[in-house]
Amino acid sequence: MAAGAKSAPMEPNDADTGISRLKGVSQALRERLAYIEFRLYFLGQVARADLIRRFGVAPAGATRDFALYKELFPDNIDFNTVSKTYVIRKSFTPAFEHVQERVLTALSQGFGDGVNPVAGPLIPCEVPIALNRPQMHVLAPITRAIYLGKAVRLRYVSHTSGASDREIVPFAIASDGLRWHTRAFDRKNQDFRDFVISRMDRTVTLADENVEAHELPASDIQWNRIVELPLVPHPGRKYPEITKKDYGMRDGVLRLKLRAAMAGYVLRQWHVDCSPDHSQSDEAFRLWLKDPLTLYGVASASFAPGYVVPQVGQAGGA
Repeated sequence: MAAGAKSAPMEPNDADTGISRLKGVSQALRERLAYIEFRLYFLGQVARADLIRRFGVAPAGATRDFALYKELFPDNIDFNTVSKTYVIRKSFTPAFEHVQERVLTALSQGFGDGVNPVAGPLIPCEVPIALNRPQMHVLAPITRAIYLGKAVRLRYVSHTSGASDREIVPFAIASDGLRWHTRAFDRKNQDFRDFVISRMDRTVTLADENVEAHELPASDIQWNRIVELPLVPHPGRKYPEITKKDYGMRDGVLRLKLRAAMAGYVLRQWHVDCSPDHSQSDEAFRLWLKDPLTLYGVASASFAPGYVVPQVGQAGGA
């Protein structure tokens, strides 16, 4: 949950004054105030015990935090003398920015780790189990190498060459929704590739050699190329209006911007029919890639369901 305050509207009011006063508040206190607001906003109430459990503050400190939040944003919070909890007011307006992805993660999994994590979902929530989870002792040296700009040595198992020793220069990690991989320069094949982290041997070591200019992400054409993919409701499915609402389409089109290196993975995960004649019959395919030419030259397009390389001069979708 982000702890940054929103910018104030044009006309000042009590909330604007509270937001402006946050600028002089320490980061630790901002986090506690944001947590108070999060529980008000999404759970409707918050107690001193919630703040104490999450941040390890003393009861008197928690009381001061609630008093400050109420002083800054009086229209957002009330105290229920019966339940001894603070509750949301009907006039509530969030003062902090609550990022969608982090909110959903917090609601479904809890808050953070470290000394005082809030483990488990905050409300009843079912999320599919991640079948492919990178092991921390393998992931850690990969992320260290990315941060430090180093190469790593490892043993890797691939579909084409089986187990082999590799030396790669990773620069990013990515998920296709099913598995985590690292984008890296492969010194064995002298090109940029995706390496699935779960296929790496447990012994991953950082190399001392300097990284060359051609091994840096600036030289990865597929990573740096951004493609815009026009997705529309699948012509072979009923109720296109529902699909438009589900995906927030404007004028009946969802224009998805992706890195070329990731496009095929995302299209597969989203069940997008990429065939030129929208011929995928499975009802799971509710979206269709209207113009197949947008994937021309995209290496990851081989993962896109139904995609065939367009003939030169072929027109886009209907």
